[in-house]
Amino acid sequence: MTETAARRGRPRDASRDRALLDATLAVLAENGYGGLTTAAVAARAGVSTATLYRRWSSKEDLVIAAAALCTEDLTVQPDTGSLEGDLRALLRDKAAAMTGEGGRLMRALIGEATRSTALAEALAAAFLAPVHERVGTIVRRAVERGEIPPPEDAGLLGDVVVGPVMSRFFLTPEAPDQVDARAAEETADRLLPFVLRALGGRA
Repeated sequence: MTETAARRGRPRDASRDRALLDATLAVLAENGYGGLTTAAVAARAGVSTATLYRRWSSKEDLVIAAAALCTEDLTVQPDTGSLEGDLRALLRDKAAAMTGEGGRLMRALIGEATRSTALAEALAAAFLAPVHERVGTIVRRAVERGEIPPPEDAGLLGDVVVGPVMSRFFLTPEAPDQVDARAAEETADRLLPFVLRALGGRA
């Protein structure tokens, strides 16, 4: 086997991936999205820009991957046995993801997405699509259990869940990183009855 073939077959170093993503978050915190460059991230992580580009092909992809570190729990889909329980778990997860450092970062990215189509599309694919998929699973299980009738417009159900949470945490004067975990959970529980009724369920 040639040296080139050996390099091609070498597995990717997960620790280096994490170092690059942590460096991305650090540069974002210091300079914002507009001031972030791949060169600065690579320098912070102690690697070459070529190493970075072998993992992420664009600045948008890199930032989305870094932000996903703060919201990775949204892909988990626990089956609590009821529509109310499933929605409570989802709302609490979503509220937690929108507070702290992750929430501050997401607020900044959403602001930048209004000026970058590529970033907006990446955000939708990385964060909205998984939530819509999770809501679809929750509703399907509730229909199969006989808790609710089949929805008329299933495509809008994800927005029904995400919208109130985003409005509460992103369109209020209080910054997301100033909301503690307990307050976020209480807010999610207060939203639950309204979301439950919107999907046709009962508390």
